Amino acid sequence: MKYFIGADHAGIDIKAYVKELFEAKGHEVIDLGPNSKDRVDYPDFAALVCKNVLENDNSKGILICGSGIGMSMAANKFDGIRAALCHNEYSAKMAREHNDANIICLGERVSGYGMIEAIVDAWDKASFEGGRHTQRVEKINALGKIGSCRA
Repeated sequence: MKYFIGADHAGIDIKAYVKELFEAKGHEVIDLGPNSKDRVDYPDFAALVCKNVLENDNSKGILICGSGIGMSMAANKFDGIRAALCHNEYSAKMAREHNDANIICLGERVSGYGMIEAIVDAWDKASFEGGRHTQRVEKINALGKIGSCRA
């Protein structure tokens, strides 16, 4: 699997750690920056990762900021992206199995190294179950095309 990873200045330390974790599992990881702790704007890196995920079949993304919230909000603006903010193994597993999330978002300031490793492991082992979840994912994808939510 090919992963594209990006962060902002508040996620730079965990970004290096997560990159190593995915590479140790045999995945290709493309680091889209930044490479320093100089202040940057997280939407810029969310956009960069999302565009690469959308342009590369069979790829996924990893986004990291201080809380993970800003990255997930920015990423989910992209049609075709299903970004999940995960703070534990269960949310990572369900994001893949039930929602076919193609980007995982992490918060450096809210999850320690041990929890990050558990989240990454759960995310990596899980895969989309399909079945009853397929129609729901299709509905999520359709929301981006209509521009508004209709109940």
